[in-house]
Amino acid sequence: MKIIRVSATPLNIPVTIDVLGLNQQTSLSLCLTEIETDTGLVGHGMTAITEEEIIAAAVREVAGPALIGEDPMATERLWDKLYWLLSPRGQTGYASHAIAALDIALWDLKARALGQPLWRLLGGARSKVPVYATFGFGFFERDQLAAAAKLWVSQGFRRLKMTVGGHALARRDEPRPIDEVIAEDVRRVAAVREAVGPDVKLYVDANCGLDLFHATELARRIEPYGISFFEEPLTQNDVRQMAQLRARTSIPLACGQNEGLAFRFRDLLVNQAADVLQPNVTISGGYSQCLKIAGMAAAFNVPIDNGGAWPFHNMHLHAGVSNGGMAEYHYVAVQMLKQVFDGLPVPQDGWLQLPETPGLGFAPNADRVRELAKLPTSRGKGKA
Repeated sequence: MKIIRVSATPLNIPVTIDVLGLNQQTSLSLCLTEIETDTGLVGHGMTAITEEEIIAAAVREVAGPALIGEDPMATERLWDKLYWLLSPRGQTGYASHAIAALDIALWDLKARALGQPLWRLLGGARSKVPVYATFGFGFFERDQLAAAAKLWVSQGFRRLKMTVGGHALARRDEPRPIDEVIAEDVRRVAAVREAVGPDVKLYVDANCGLDLFHATELARRIEPYGISFFEEPLTQNDVRQMAQLRARTSIPLACGQNEGLAFRFRDLLVNQAADVLQPNVTISGGYSQCLKIAGMAAAFNVPIDNGGAWPFHNMHLHAGVSNGGMAEYHYVAVQMLKQVFDGLPVPQDGWLQLPETPGLGFAPNADRVRELAKLPTSRGKGKA
């Protein structure tokens, strides 16, 4: 079996956030990949939280041609080939996104060829995974945020995540002092905790938007509200400062979704900088590399969870490995994925059941993708 075709489709997809009658409009981008073999088998992959046009160009012009004629079952060899082609000096960023998108397609294809669901091929540790719902976005007013939290709990979710930090560092030129941003964050966290009671797990995510001083202050002030982890509190996931913050707070720290290569996770572990690692298969080099990251985490007795959304691809990793954790059911990302894929599972009582069909268990709807591909790309604005 040989690879005969590799394609990439950049998409920027409008999403309506239809919660509490708000009808908020936004968009998210992703890049779909497809790998076809001379036997007719096809595998699908994707990446996101990046510039979809750049990834598509990298796949079409550089990475895709390098895979033509190769054995798609040799996922380890092909990952290494793509690494040295796209990141020969250890770069992360776009190169790792492109590798992830292609590696996912190769594993989907491999599982289809072997007639196995992907999660079982990755180890088959469990047939369902817990999910947490990312619901608490910055556009909600404080009372709307509390109402939305109640809504998700009524739908069976007992693990909720909300954003904090307001992308403060990226927006520091606006007349919006960071201390005022985190003061409002404290009030918003308090409102959600009051709305859902003490038994619902609550997580917060600053999206790498704070400095050490303000992240420390925010962590100190929200500790009384029982936060189960503080995700990406610091800009750049600065390993040294993450370790300092971890020593200053009782709230567990989580990060990793936007890290592109395994050495970054090694550094987080060695420096005791995180309580939870969050590799994301659509970003962190695909399944081939995330299996290695999961192994490193197991050696350090550090748990892993899915951060950075895209639960339907990440659920296979967390069902596959014995130390797998939660998948992130990110409301906006899920609404976008429903427009692209057929066969997506629906959480029941806070759990996702893994499919028994070969491969990923779901696939892009070709007709809808063709229509979505006619829309303009995001030009750097597809990360919601």
